[in-house]
Amino acid sequence: MSKVFLSLRFKLALTFSIFGAMVSLLLSLGLSFTAHSLGERLIDETLRAEIDDYISRRSRNPNSLPPATISIQGYLLTQNQQNETIPPELIPLAEGKYQLTLNDTPYRVAVIVKNNERYFMLFNEKRQRHREEMFLYDLMFGTIIMVIISAWVGWWLSGRVVAPISELARRVSKASPSDNADDVEEGFSSDEIGQLAHVFSSYLKRMRAFIDREISFTSDVSHELRTPLAIVQGVVELMEESPSVDDKQKERIARIGRASNEMVNLTTALLLMAREDTDEVVVQKCDLCDVVNVVVEMNKHLLSEQTSVKFAINAHPYIGAERTLLSIVVANLIRNAFTYTLSGTVSILVESNELIISDTGPGIRSEEICRVFQRNFKGFGSSGSGIGLSLVKRICDRYGWETIIHSTEGQGTSAYLIFNN
Repeated sequence: MSKVFLSLRFKLALTFSIFGAMVSLLLSLGLSFTAHSLGERLIDETLRAEIDDYISRRSRNPNSLPPATISIQGYLLTQNQQNETIPPELIPLAEGKYQLTLNDTPYRVAVIVKNNERYFMLFNEKRQRHREEMFLYDLMFGTIIMVIISAWVGWWLSGRVVAPISELARRVSKASPSDNADDVEEGFSSDEIGQLAHVFSSYLKRMRAFIDREISFTSDVSHELRTPLAIVQGVVELMEESPSVDDKQKERIARIGRASNEMVNLTTALLLMAREDTDEVVVQKCDLCDVVNVVVEMNKHLLSEQTSVKFAINAHPYIGAERTLLSIVVANLIRNAFTYTLSGTVSILVESNELIISDTGPGIRSEEICRVFQRNFKGFGSSGSGIGLSLVKRICDRYGWETIIHSTEGQGTSAYLIFNN
């Protein structure tokens, strides 16, 4: 069903039509029943009057004949003589009123017993029933007209009723945080729709205030965090080049440098994820193999002496994405494999649209495998913050990628990064 037939205006008009149809139908049934009952009463009164008149005439002239017209036919049955002209269907009838059909003609029959004589008076209802049928057809036609009028009036009235709601929906759909929020509720009365418009206006103001705070926050974070991190990185480079630093100190300085680089990458990724999907986001053609090589080189210090790395390349894909975000995803998956594999092998396989990272670590519990992408979730024995895989999930959702984790406790874990673009 098309959209117009599901609209509020159509539903209101349909309600008016159904209401009009029900009222018309009930009124028609009432009128039809009343007309039929009134017709029967008039016929019964006519038959009674004809019988009284015939009895009166017969009292004056015993040879008077019963009435015989197109509509009324009378019969008399006495004890001394049998009238052979009386239809046999009337003979067994006692005193009262009856509905009979004689020779395919409907009759209303009245029977009165007086002085041991039975008087039969019949009224031919054929014309009366025809009039009732015509009256019923008129009522049906009036009902149809009433339904049409109800539908038209309902459509017109519903348009008047729905117009403010449609106008409010139009304003809300076109409203943006940069617009004047008061324009949404301007011109509406103080009824329920006006109150609803006021609520939308209030939410728009709150949304604009929230966006302003978010823009201010991301701008402050971008400046206030990157500046000291850049200073730390500069100092680390100077300390690494100093001839007075021994090997043990160089290792500590290298750890500071790696932590600083991770902080810069994480800050950059979070700031990029805070942006809306607009043209401001830079999309690059990233060499996946190069990204993997860089990530492995940066995180090889996490490998134990009993762990080896196997890197196989079956394809050389280029991924359309922000390189920093792609590096964050790959780094999280490889870092987890390096960290939790105390002995054995970490295998990295690059396919045309897929990156597979498998390890022989302790694996993940079956009850935890469905929660690994939840924010702040840390599995059994984990020392991380719980933000890594949740950030991976957000980045993958942004680009339409898919991350699948298969793990067997005690045997290892395999992570599949599938690029659908």
